[in-house]
Amino acid sequence: MASRGWRWSCWTAGLALLIGTQPPASGQEPCALPRVGEPLDQKPLLRSPAVPAPQPLLDYRHRLQTTPSGWPTQSTWCVWVEPPETLAPASPVQSRWQAAIDGALEEWRRLLPIVIVPEADRAQVTVWRRRPPLGRDAAGRARASHGRAILTLQRRPPGATPTVEPRVVVLISPDQRLEAIQATALHELGHAFGLWGHSEDPADAMAIAPGARPIQRLSERDRATVRWLYQQATPMRSDP
Repeated sequence: MASRGWRWSCWTAGLALLIGTQPPASGQEPCALPRVGEPLDQKPLLRSPAVPAPQPLLDYRHRLQTTPSGWPTQSTWCVWVEPPETLAPASPVQSRWQAAIDGALEEWRRLLPIVIVPEADRAQVTVWRRRPPLGRDAAGRARASHGRAILTLQRRPPGATPTVEPRVVVLISPDQRLEAIQATALHELGHAFGLWGHSEDPADAMAIAPGARPIQRLSERDRATVRWLYQQATPMRSDP
């Protein structure tokens, strides 16, 4: 899945449009404290639900995967982004990468409640400035990629609500031009925010393979799929 030097790959280890979003019952800000939990060993982690394709195909809900614990969505997403190295002024590469990540996050914030946190242990999604390790295609051949999202599930302490939360590590390579980094980040963050699947349309940010031009904005099909997904009940949100 490559085009003009940029590509992505999505792994799993292992809205303002939100309806009825409520603050935590305790009154505590959702991203104020470290997130405590232990990994759940669920294999396979992702599975395809029996969701019929809409007619006409105005979204791609039928291509999304869920987990044994439900749809991996949240009422509020707490996101940590790797900062520039502190021992020296940010290099042009680091500055370009940061600008691209900021652009992708701003696009997603038009749809979803996202809070940027200063410490990684307060986040459900952590974004790292590094090239993903080599992966394998369906035939078992080694392949490189510029982005990857890695999903795990965490069991929260007894009495916590919700009892299970997603944790996602997002790896975005800085070795691209700004537009390509932003397109890669837009795609991989889509996985992180619950879109574990791909569109068949190259005009969508969540296309299975990038087209000739990097996608900088969510398409109407992307937005329609997010709207559908966040209307689905799931025990992973405090307001299912």
